[in-house]
Amino acid sequence: MISTQPKKGNLLIAEPSIIGDISFNRSIILLADHTDEGSIGFILNKPLEYTISDLIPELDATFKVYNGGPVEQDNLYFIHKVPELIPNSVEISLGIYWGGDFNKVAELIANNEINEKNIRFFLGYSGWESNQLNNELKTNSWVVTENIYKQNIIEKDYETFWKEKMLEFGGEYTIWSNAPEDPTFN
Repeated sequence: MISTQPKKGNLLIAEPSIIGDISFNRSIILLADHTDEGSIGFILNKPLEYTISDLIPELDATFKVYNGGPVEQDNLYFIHKVPELIPNSVEISLGIYWGGDFNKVAELIANNEINEKNIRFFLGYSGWESNQLNNELKTNSWVVTENIYKQNIIEKDYETFWKEKMLEFGGEYTIWSNAPEDPTFN
């Protein structure tokens, strides 16, 4: 369901009109926090060429790492759906949690007690100062929707996610679902 007011746990779907924005073109962002002071989210559908072991060699795992956004790209963040295994997690909503004890995460990975269906890693995050996101919504940069996938959003196929949302919205969005990422290639 499309909403007009963002809230923690919603998805931000990039409007086709923000073509050319390197960070946000065709992005789908999970809002991890949204207050009067600002908003924080993670891009769900922009995998990087790294695995977690590329960044932390002690972790022998091939979990993909995603571009969470343009802010603090030298920091690693994670969302997950196993708060009972990862202490100090903060609930975003609908069974999705943000952060927690990273030493415990490393131990769980080493013991094969969690997998990519339970956790997703990001370099950086997407951030907006007070009213910045609301201003972007007024200029039609984003469509706000409920997270109908709940905690299973972590498992969502990133390659087709944006296209699926365009088809789901219908109307003029349907045309954009098949357009090349860079329209000059058309």
